[in-house]
Amino acid sequence: MDKICKDVGDIQSRLLDHRPVINAEIRYFISEFEEKRGYRESRLLESLHKTVLETNEQILPTSVETMSQQLSEVLKRLEAANHMAERVQQRAEEAQQSTQAQAYTEQLKEEWAEFLKELQRSKEEVDEEHAKAVGRLSAQYSEKRKDLDKFSFI
Repeated sequence: MDKICKDVGDIQSRLLDHRPVINAEIRYFISEFEEKRGYRESRLLESLHKTVLETNEQILPTSVETMSQQLSEVLKRLEAANHMAERVQQRAEEAQQSTQAQAYTEQLKEEWAEFLKELQRSKEEVDEEHAKAVGRLSAQYSEKRKDLDKFSFI
């Protein structure tokens, strides 16, 4: 029975214990990536690290300084362009207002001319009515004078 237990234990360790297989895979992985490749990846990572440090220490400050100078120049140019655009817009508004003022002045002149014509017509109508009224009154007074003359000779 001891032999059976021992055999069952061996079978169980072979079937269920995966440590030897995993250890073999780990050894293969280490040999593949460290020994055969000669630490290529680590050297590549170190090279990248040096490049990044150099960029951060040397290139980045000069780039930031250059960008700030150029941005200040761009800002000045934009402000000048904005000022010029405002002046152009102001001139356009003044021209439009001037055009509107001229149109309004022309309209007022036309209305004034129409008012003067209407005033002249009204004056002529009033003069006609006045002349008619004077004529009626003259006729009426001449009749009254005739009637008065008739009575005064008697």
